[in-house]
Amino acid sequence: MANTDSVLVVGAGPAGLSAAATIASMGKKAVIVEKEDVLGGAPIISGYARLVPSGEWAKDAIGRMVSRVTGNKDVAIHTSTKVTRFEGEAGNFTATLSSGEKVDAGAVVLATGFTHFDSINKPEWGFGTYEDVLTTTQMEQMVATGQIRCPSDGRVPERVAILLCVGSRDRQIGREWCSKICCTVSTNLAMEIKEMSPTTDVFIYYMDIRTFGLYEDKFYWKSQEEFKTKFVKARIAEVTKSPDGRLLVKGEDTLVKRPIVIPMDMVVHAIGMDPNALNPEIAKVFGIGLEKHGFIDRAEQYTNTQGTTRRGIYVCGAATGPETIDDSMAQGQSAGARAVADLYQLLAASA
Repeated sequence: MANTDSVLVVGAGPAGLSAAATIASMGKKAVIVEKEDVLGGAPIISGYARLVPSGEWAKDAIGRMVSRVTGNKDVAIHTSTKVTRFEGEAGNFTATLSSGEKVDAGAVVLATGFTHFDSINKPEWGFGTYEDVLTTTQMEQMVATGQIRCPSDGRVPERVAILLCVGSRDRQIGREWCSKICCTVSTNLAMEIKEMSPTTDVFIYYMDIRTFGLYEDKFYWKSQEEFKTKFVKARIAEVTKSPDGRLLVKGEDTLVKRPIVIPMDMVVHAIGMDPNALNPEIAKVFGIGLEKHGFIDRAEQYTNTQGTTRRGIYVCGAATGPETIDDSMAQGQSAGARAVADLYQLLAASA
């Protein structure tokens, strides 16, 4: 017997929250299953500071999205829960949860997100060896506290280097994709550092700058012209430590073709977006395909935009590849609307 009243939403980050709210607004029940004990996804779990491009604090912006579903009678929420078994066909699925509960749903939206690149996989750049080498997520957490300090001794840094493309566009470590948002996040982070510590000089070391669309003016040029961020086109070889305790960024300035050794007080890795580490498990449970890098594979792109390789299962956000928060939300809305529209078609066909 078809169940066209409910849609299962797996993942409660920006994409999943957007999908659930859309489903409920269209007259269907949304059932959210989230493996973490909180809603909000990476912006909340990783403690992001101000979001790009709005500049609003993550806890406030994502908090409103969370409130929109927690206060909705047509949204059921299961936290600290995973789907362990999944059976059926479009219009009549049954999901068994890790709690033992069963959920019947006519369609599924996968909003399972991504995993931050682990900088331990780039050991030559000092992460895990030196206390004052951080990731962008750790730096965001520091910004959220309102103080910029070197973890090793608490001093205010005179010089901070942000290294782009850590875990992106690097075939040597199997990351053959651009993570799309790192350049913009890094230029924004440089401005936040300067706002909190005006005496700190911030350097961004890059292969290319990809602040796409309107971000070029709002972040790239603003960061240079108003906040005096120094951009250095370079190939970084390693990060070591000098006898006086400062970090040394070593590499080649690729514009002037000469070696560089630059002393820094802090080094920040602009880490990329990896496929969700659980994607092999997710693919097996839901019977869907993964593309060659390990992200969730999509159906025909132009007529089934949010579809997966299995009918009745839709996908959105960074589950399919690196994505911005704004686009993840838009895709969540699209996936939710597509799921409901297809359920109405199934209902009409069975009438």
